Order: sequence, then structure tokens, then C-alpha cells
Amino acid sequence: MNKSNSGLIYRIRARLAPALLAPPILAFLPAVTLATFWLGGEVALLWVALGIPLIFAAFGGFSAQGRNFASRDSVTGLMLREGFELEMKRIVEDCAKTELRSALYYVEIDEFKELTDREGQEAGDRIIQSCGERIASTLRNGDTVARVGDCKFAICLTPVLQLDLETCVQMAGRIQAAVEEPISLDGTTVYATSSIGFCLNTRAPSTDYADWSAAACAALSEAQQNGPSGIRVFSADMHQRSKARGNLREEAAEALEAGHIQPWFQPQICTDTGRVSGFEALARWMHPVRGLIPPAKFLPVLEEAGLMERLSQVMLYHSLTALNAWDAAGLKVPTVGVNFATQELRNPNLAENIKWELERFDLPAARLSVEILETVMTDRPDDIVTRNIAALSELGCHIELDDFGTGHASISAVRRFNISRIKIDRSFVLRADRDPDQQKLIAAILTMAERLDLDTLAEGVETVGEHALLSQLGCGHVQGFGIGRPMPFDQTLDWITAHEAKLQDAPEIGRHTR
Repeated sequence: MNKSNSGLIYRIRARLAPALLAPPILAFLPAVTLATFWLGGEVALLWVALGIPLIFAAFGGFSAQGRNFASRDSVTGLMLREGFELEMKRIVEDCAKTELRSALYYVEIDEFKELTDREGQEAGDRIIQSCGERIASTLRNGDTVARVGDCKFAICLTPVLQLDLETCVQMAGRIQAAVEEPISLDGTTVYATSSIGFCLNTRAPSTDYADWSAAACAALSEAQQNGPSGIRVFSADMHQRSKARGNLREEAAEALEAGHIQPWFQPQICTDTGRVSGFEALARWMHPVRGLIPPAKFLPVLEEAGLMERLSQVMLYHSLTALNAWDAAGLKVPTVGVNFATQELRNPNLAENIKWELERFDLPAARLSVEILETVMTDRPDDIVTRNIAALSELGCHIELDDFGTGHASISAVRRFNISRIKIDRSFVLRADRDPDQQKLIAAILTMAERLDLDTLAEGVETVGEHALLSQLGCGHVQGFGIGRPMPFDQTLDWITAHEAKLQDAPEIGRHTR
């Protein structure tokens, strides 16, 4: 039998099995056997008794029953990894015998840990349940979906004769769009994003299901590096890149000393004047072979290696160097923001070190914004952290509270640490121009900030609508991809010049100048 006929048989079986094995059909079996005995006697009854189990097995009835009783996830009701791998093996075997095609998808919710930290574990379960239902709703009868991780789903398409890359990309887009619809939780609206990696069985490194799975995982990893909301398909060069990953910790330590990890600068804009009000220094690793490695990959490695203080020194040095260079070029950049994690804030000599660096570069302390995470205040900071923040404030540095709204910091803590500006987290800004609930949350934060005489900056601004809304609501500054992406220092010179040129004929919004 050739592959063409084999594929035809598979398709007939796939179409008829759901009908022949459905409960309504099975309910007629007693009537069929009785009619057979009535019309043909014992011999006919014997043939039916032997034939029905054979037909049932031929159409996958016994394997289907096994799949139906596979272990299920208690939150989503979906199949778990073990059952999914068995189904994958069956599909791989079927595709190997025929010319049919399938595709394997992995879908992971972006920043799910931060989402559950902010909303709570119960809310996290409800988000996962909702995402599982939405993913299942986009699939066809016969497609297999499972929960294979805390926030990770796997999908294997039922084999078909025609399946091309464009169709698979469109399906990934439908899955992503379904997952990213607003989720209602106890009167509030939550937005989740997802990254998707997939691999067609015809593109997999081999016909082994484990290699197919590894290929789809590699595509997912690539999507996450280019996320949030990334979609990537597996390719041969991606396989080579994944094999080439060595000991990242040693490489990161060497890169830090070799100058490969440096700050890239993301612009911040004053909503009153439209002018540059500062830059935030963000660590970026430009690998000589792999290209740009995202912070989510190397920052945890540096933290494990105890190199965060060294990273802070590098970031501060290059940031102050950039301020001097902007001044020398005649470009007005009031401040540069540098992030300091709890580990760095525990250094007893931090304030003295920063004071020495400022004097070394002949810069006033007001040109430096020290950014601390909201969790620094909610994690019961020790005396050293408290003293360092107070000393930096007394020195004249601006103290900025990063990711405001995600760590549940108290108002008293905001006052005690002498915070000068709060940075509204991107989760509140996302789709704010289209979501009334988001607008209410932002308005409440801005009202609180105004009463406490705090400056404000919104992070993650990506659209003109979000920018305009934040300006109307009274947010002092904005930052995000819609304003400018993080860039190496040399690109900031041209960016500032081009931005200032656009403002020459633009009217100022006369609310107030910060």
C-alpha cells in the first residue's frame, strides 16, 4: 500500500471514528445484536459478536478510551504532560507511515510569576483556567491540548494532508489573540500576554517525538527573547544556536569585565513640554557571537554569581560618563536613572561610593535618579537599606520608586523613604486608552501622587492613545517603546537632536512644568 492510500485510510478513520464510537451509536449495539439474532440466527450473531470489537479496535476505540482516561489537570481540566506525550508518539507514528502533516505548539504566559505575585495565587489559577479554555476554543475537533507547566500549554494538531507554514502562523495568531483578551477578576480587568513557539513535523530535526518537542521548545525560547507576545517557528539555525549555549554564568562574568555588558538608554519625555526629561540606563549584553542577549537571561545569572554590585558600578560609571558627554555636545538631559536592587542597597559604603563617583565626574547629585523596586520597601528592609536610601536622598539624588502598583507599598513607606517620583508599572498603562477600568486605576494613582507632592512617570507607553491619555490625566512623564526604545549611547545623540527638531513648531501644553 502506498503512502497516498495510507493517508486516505487515515483520513477516513479520523472522520468516522468520532461518529462510530460516540455514546449514541454505542447505545444501539444491544438492538443491533438482537436484530441480527432475529434475522440470521446464532451464526449471524456469532459473526457480529466477533466483528464489532474488531471494528471498534480498527477505528481506534480502545486507544481513544485510554486517552479519555488520561490524568487531567485539576485547574483547567486539560490533559497533563504524560498523556500528551503518549498522544504525540501516536501522531508521530501515524505521520511517519503517511504523508500527513502536523504541528506542535508551546504557549507560555508572559511574566506569570509577577502576575500571581501581584494578583494572588487564586487569581493566577483563574487566569490559567481562562487561558486554557480560550486555547481549546480555537482548536478543531481532534486537536490535542494539555497543560504541561505552571503557565505553559502544549498543542498538537491532528494530522492532515495539507498544512503549510502560513496556516500555522495564522493559527498561532488566533491562539495568541484569544489568550490576550481581557480577563475579568472580581470587578477588575487583567491583561495577560503570551509567547508561542511551534514546529511542523516536517521541519523537526528527526522523526523522534522528543526531538520534535525540543524543537518547539527552542522556538518558544526564541519567542520569549523577542517578547512579550512573541511568535517564532523552529528553524535549523535556531537548533544550532540552542546547541551552542554554554556556561552562561562564566560568559556573563567575563562579558562584564570585558565591557560587553553596558547600559542602553531609554528616553523619558515630559508630557507638558514634550522635551527629554531624562534617560533610564538599562543593562544590555551585546554578545560577539550570539548578538543581543536579553536581561531576563543574564541578570539572574549575575545575581546567582554575586556580581550585581559589580554590574551596578559599571552601570553608574557609564551613566555618569554619558551625562558628561551629553553636556559636552550641548544636549540638555536633566537626569539619568540607574536601577539599584536590594543586594546593592545592602552595601554599607553605597552612599559614599556614589558621592565619590559624582565628585569624580564633577556632577551634582540631582543629575542622578536612584531607582528602587517597590518590593524593596515591602520586603521589610533592614537598617542598612533604610540608611542608604536616606543618605542618597540627603546627598541630593532623586529617589524613584520603580514598578509602582505591583508590590503594595504603603503610603507611610513612600514618605519615610523620601520618594521623589513614582514610576507607574506598565501593567496599568497597557490599553489604558481603551479600558475605563485601567483609566480609573491610573487616575487614582495620579491623585494620590499629587496629594503627596510626588512626580509621576508612566512606563510601557506604546501607543499615541496611551501617551495622550496619560498627558490628559496629569502624568508628568512617559517612557516606553512608543517614545523610544533603549539604545546604545552613540544613538542617543542623533535621537535627541531629531526629537528636539520635531518640537520646534509644536505648541506646549500649558499645564505646569516639572
